[in-house]
Amino acid sequence: MASTDTPVDKTDRDGSQDLAGLEAGLDALDAVQTGRTPFRQTFVQKILPPVTAVVLVLVVWQILVWAKVTDTYKLPPPADVWHEVEDAWLQGTLLEYIWTSVSRGLLGFLMALAIGTPLGLIVARVRFIRAAIGPILSGLQSLPSVAWVPPAVIWLGLNDQMMYAVILLGAVPSIANGLVAGVDQVPPLFLRAGRTLGATGVRHTWHIVMPAALPGYLAGLKQGWAFSWRSLMAAEIIAQSPDLGMGLGQLLEAGRTNSSMAQVFFAIFLILIVGIAIDLLIFSPLERRVLRSRGLLVKS
Repeated sequence: MASTDTPVDKTDRDGSQDLAGLEAGLDALDAVQTGRTPFRQTFVQKILPPVTAVVLVLVVWQILVWAKVTDTYKLPPPADVWHEVEDAWLQGTLLEYIWTSVSRGLLGFLMALAIGTPLGLIVARVRFIRAAIGPILSGLQSLPSVAWVPPAVIWLGLNDQMMYAVILLGAVPSIANGLVAGVDQVPPLFLRAGRTLGATGVRHTWHIVMPAALPGYLAGLKQGWAFSWRSLMAAEIIAQSPDLGMGLGQLLEAGRTNSSMAQVFFAIFLILIVGIAIDLLIFSPLERRVLRSRGLLVKS
């Protein structure tokens, strides 16, 4: 039997099918995959690459030692560095080295966060203040943190206050500038919509500006932590005193003083591990959460 559909009916049916397909596609895009990622996929994508890189570095390092490209007191074998790790662990000083520096770094970063956040908001929202101190913040951010160590020692002496001062001078400009950049990227439509809905003053800042500026602010926080950690290492390397304890920077300087490259590499290894651990444990989860809340990441 011949089809009795008219061209108009066929066109309507095709249009309905296209609309249904479009709606299904949009629903699929909106659907968030909540299933746990298989361990094998996580291992291949996240664990195996850095482990492979570390193994490759160790292999190349050992090959250079075997090839005797330089004297062993300049380039010790990886086994000598591992012996430094074992000795520090058996003597009970390994965790002390790490905690001395990590506690200073985290406390200094929290103080920089408490200062840099309101400063960044004020600079971003008040034109006169931005014109007055905005260039100064950018200049301070580009200034090497090691330059603050000598004046901090003269002003405050060899104590923890000096360490925190160097951290603040290195980290506050980065946090403030990161927040300023985030606020500048907020679409004006969001701000107008917030005011239309009655969000003004502190509520406007807390519920509209800060959430919209969060990606830039988070980037500023990561950079602020990097500056905090580098500033602390510079202060610990230069400022030496029994009252300051033995942090990772002091350990690095002690290795140089003792002409022990194994100890120097040991200290560098610990500094690198702490920096990676802080990023993986604190900043990477925050970044994934922000991306996921904006629909930019559907899998952890």
